[in-house]
Amino acid sequence: MMNRRLLLGAFALSAALSVGSIAVAMDKKPFDQKAFEAAQAAGKPILVEVHAPWCPVCKAQAPILAKLRSDARFKDLVSFNVDFDSQKDLLKKFNVQKQSTLIVFKGKQEIGRSTGDTNAASIDALLAKSI
Repeated sequence: MMNRRLLLGAFALSAALSVGSIAVAMDKKPFDQKAFEAAQAAGKPILVEVHAPWCPVCKAQAPILAKLRSDARFKDLVSFNVDFDSQKDLLKKFNVQKQSTLIVFKGKQEIGRSTGDTNAASIDALLAKSI
């Protein structure tokens, strides 16, 4: 009986994370150098999210980021997605070693970054530095 509950709980969590990943994928844009530079020039808050589709930490970050993107405080946040597996040139540009890296900018200035963080409060604090 206990094993069945654990299995059902794990299945429910997996389904929730999958749905969260789909929702976030619709909110973020693939990295575009011209759009990035325009957002920097405009002094916008910017999030560069380095992810990999196979990464469990990235999947755990997805619903947290989706919720924060819907927060009125972050209405002006411009979010870019960098694929860890296929955009190696951007990994070098941003000096990224691992997937699940979040980098925030306030205009042209990098304000902070984190790697492997799945704590909603610390991700919120990181994004808040950009506004």
